[in-house]
Amino acid sequence: MFGFIGVLVVLAVLLLFASVKVLPEYQRGVVLTLGRYTATKGPGLVLLVPVAQRMFRVDLRTTVLDVPPQDVISRDNVSVRVNAVVYFRVVEPDKSVLQVENFLQATSQLAQTRLRSVLGQHELDEILSQRDSINQTLQVILDQATDPWGIKVATVEIKDVDLNETMVRAIARQAEAERERRAKVIHAEGELQAAEKLRDAAATLAQQPQALQLRYLQTLADMSTSGKSSTVVFPLPLDLVRPLLDASPARPGG
Repeated sequence: MFGFIGVLVVLAVLLLFASVKVLPEYQRGVVLTLGRYTATKGPGLVLLVPVAQRMFRVDLRTTVLDVPPQDVISRDNVSVRVNAVVYFRVVEPDKSVLQVENFLQATSQLAQTRLRSVLGQHELDEILSQRDSINQTLQVILDQATDPWGIKVATVEIKDVDLNETMVRAIARQAEAERERRAKVIHAEGELQAAEKLRDAAATLAQQPQALQLRYLQTLADMSTSGKSSTVVFPLPLDLVRPLLDASPARPGG
């Protein structure tokens, strides 16, 4: 008699432990009664009907999903390896249990396929220089795809873009050629600006002949003070010589 009562007491204690659940603040419990969804409970103390009810715990905290490196062929037929990270969280616990078998694995596989699909639509230069735009596009696509599962994708970040050595050398040559092109353009622009300034200076001197004479004298002063040359070239304006030529007598028979 006492043995039977002891067994009943043990069974009652086990059923009590099976029916009482405690959920922390960051978890919710999806309760199924006889296989049918009945409620989402928590946080705190949750009482279940033994045998008839079953509860699935769902974590509501942000999950960091590391997308493994993917081999991607860009639009300009360049092979690269790209990996990324996805930040998401469960906002509807019932859908994350009822609509998908394993939402973590499903999100991971979806992120891998969408990463290859989106990057395949861009050229290599765009992948390297427009990461913010590509990250935003991936976030929108993944958020829309996982919405039926009760998941909110907050951020998608491309971490690394690995290129083979041949492509790295080609990009280095391209960057060097681009720098040389910019240097030549800047030099040509400088020459153009200098020519424009010389033109303006010549126009100003032409309006004031005395200024030209002063410029000649300044040039002579600079040459005399330099002390590095034993030859002095004296520029003689034609305006000074022309009166002498006009006053000279004409040759006989001229």
